[in-house]
Amino acid sequence: MDKTLPDLATAVAGISDGMTVMIGGFGGSGAPIELIHALIDRFVATGHPRDLTVVNNNAGNGHVGLAALIEAGMVRKLICSFPRSADPVVFTEMYLAGKIELELVPQGTLAERIRAGGAGIPAFYTPTSFGTDLAKGKPVEVFDGRAYVQERWLKADYALVKAHLGDRLGNLTYRMAARNFNPLMCTAAAATIVQVSRIVEAGGIDPESVITPGIFVQGLVEVPNPAQEEILNRANARYPEVAE
Repeated sequence: MDKTLPDLATAVAGISDGMTVMIGGFGGSGAPIELIHALIDRFVATGHPRDLTVVNNNAGNGHVGLAALIEAGMVRKLICSFPRSADPVVFTEMYLAGKIELELVPQGTLAERIRAGGAGIPAFYTPTSFGTDLAKGKPVEVFDGRAYVQERWLKADYALVKAHLGDRLGNLTYRMAARNFNPLMCTAAAATIVQVSRIVEAGGIDPESVITPGIFVQGLVEVPNPAQEEILNRANARYPEVAE
């Protein structure tokens, strides 16, 4: 089945109010900037989607990508590991103003919660966070003399992902560090939408090189020259652009 989509607007058209959306990336590495901006464009045009719960490694930087999504007022809750990254001014201001909720999750635990969601594992135990505020209210068990905190899986309605190559069946490869959370999120979402630098025909990717099998992908759109968050921020970019 050909899973290619004609444009970015079509790619994000299924995301509705109140959904949980996983967004790939480790800072700017592997962040699907164009998909995020297309979602903002839809919000500007229609007022939807809003009240989203977003799962991401961090809280965005500057005024582009995830930070722009938060600044637009589309995100009700953020589940992340690093709300204090390079330039988290948007999230910080909105959090202090009580305009966005935060669920803080240790990075390894975040990755494992997403992996568990994709693997159908509803809960697991980890020693991480035991004895801290992050463990309050969570079940604790002792295994071999050590205390472990129960963590629940994370699943999403949608995952927005950036990959390098994709074939028309949805099989994906990633470029170096851009791999990060993206493959895990593909497995944990009911629908995964991917922007790829290049779409090739079925069979155009060596099966041994496929990282994400197409069964986990519902749609992909080609973005030949994807933006990089750090470059946009060095140029003081803002999305959407603000008229002078």
